[in-house]
Amino acid sequence: MPSGTPKMRVMKRQDLDAVVAIDRLVSGQERREYYQRKIESMLNNQHNINSSLVAEEGGRIVGFIMGDVYFGEYGIPETTATIDTLGVHPEYQKHGVASDLLDQFVTNMKGFGVRKIYTLVNWDDFSLERFFSRHKFVPSKRINLELALP
Repeated sequence: MPSGTPKMRVMKRQDLDAVVAIDRLVSGQERREYYQRKIESMLNNQHNINSSLVAEEGGRIVGFIMGDVYFGEYGIPETTATIDTLGVHPEYQKHGVASDLLDQFVTNMKGFGVRKIYTLVNWDDFSLERFFSRHKFVPSKRINLELALP
């Protein structure tokens, strides 16, 4: 159970097992390869900024947020960021950990000169949409397009 305010820090390679374990508890899926690729990419790319964070309490990782910073990609002229993954251990949910992670992520992005942060939410994930809405996220003027392949 939470006993205090978790410490936020930049994600490291050795956080992989804890991130995978939290995601498995939350999503019910095993996505080790995804997280392994994502962490390796953010740590091995000399042109990438490691924007991903973990929340630690008592030396234990209790949550994480992962995203990227973009400097003009996708035809967007300003510096932007994305949040692609957010996870909090079930024992620490509803205790402000996700909000603390998001607040620290936003603070860090401001320091990098980011003007906008984007994320995607499934249209029927009302709790996640409400979470981002409470943090002043609004529907984007950009349209997310998809192509289903046979």
